[in-house]
Amino acid sequence: SFVPEVFIINPTVSTSFFVLRQLRAIRRSVPRTVLQSLVVSLVFSRLDYGNATLVGIPRHLLQRLQSVMNSAARLIYPSSRFSHITPLLQRLHWLKAKKRIDFKVAVLVYKCQHGTAPSYLADELCRSADVQGRSHLRSASQSQLVVRRTCRSAIGDRSFMVAGPRLWNNLPQHVKSASSLQVFKSRLKTHLFKASFP
Repeated sequence: SFVPEVFIINPTVSTSFFVLRQLRAIRRSVPRTVLQSLVVSLVFSRLDYGNATLVGIPRHLLQRLQSVMNSAARLIYPSSRFSHITPLLQRLHWLKAKKRIDFKVAVLVYKCQHGTAPSYLADELCRSADVQGRSHLRSASQSQLVVRRTCRSAIGDRSFMVAGPRLWNNLPQHVKSASSLQVFKSRLKTHLFKASFP
């Protein structure tokens, strides 16, 4: 069925493949490290822009974003389109498309809890420790957030006030307790990378 995300994903994918075709023309003329930097700055910046709004999108749309990443990996390390992509993604240390979205959402939640996110996002979150009757629970001592109930799970579960806390609560404590945003991002990427490539 048709969904609004197509308006975001279709032009993003189309433009990304156009850029990859241009980069393919100069592949043999630049060092691999330079080519990788170009891919990250010209292609991944498009994939990552606003991708927090894509949390929970249907699998077939998510696969379109992943196909861009797969093509980018094969551009940097030439290989057959029929060969397994996992070793290349691991070699490049790239998170898969879904995990990149999870990364962005988790970073937003961290910023909300440390006063560096817009108030309209921070106000959507509520710590278990701040809820009357829950302060003595284990979830309160582990920096857990309240996951609100929604009437329409297909849409409501994708909202930031639901998807954000749910993702946050599933993170290991050593990730959530990071002392700075930089440390948090480093630990978060390591955690998500291991989850993608066990």
